[in-house]
Amino acid sequence: MENNFAFIDSQNLNLGVLKDVYKNGLLVHYGWKLDFKKLRIYLQEKYSVTKAFLCIGHVPGNESLYTELQQYDYICIFKPTLFLPNGSVKGNVDAELVLQSMIEYDNYDKAVIVSGDGDFYCLAKHLLEKDKLKIILAPNEFNYSSLLNKLESEDVTVLNFINQHKNKLEKRL
Repeated sequence: MENNFAFIDSQNLNLGVLKDVYKNGLLVHYGWKLDFKKLRIYLQEKYSVTKAFLCIGHVPGNESLYTELQQYDYICIFKPTLFLPNGSVKGNVDAELVLQSMIEYDNYDKAVIVSGDGDFYCLAKHLLEKDKLKIILAPNEFNYSSLLNKLESEDVTVLNFINQHKNKLEKRL
């Protein structure tokens, strides 16, 4: 059995499945709420993920969320956040995800990158060249960086989409 690790950009994942996506004025993706417990099980069963690193901005007051994620067997990698004058929160976790994947490099067989952000192209390309990339899971097929398509070839499929598994991964109320 493979020993694969997942490296998850939590904001890209969460916003990617939550928001509605319009193309040419038509709704092509209706947002939904991800069940992180189901996602962890899915990663383990489908991609042999033994450790899942969830890179997430730390917002004071969200401790119960972080505890819940850790109970689902995520290893939370926290980034301090900034509160901007317009009221939004800034907590970009790209550097944390790349660094964690390199810190753990010798400990996993292959990496599963969960993000549709093109900023991870160079990481994914490097891992692919070293035969250390299992898959990139973008949140949805309608809103991800086309840079990630450049990793695909006739011989290699490295891109899949979480929204295609909505029926398995959606949080039911």
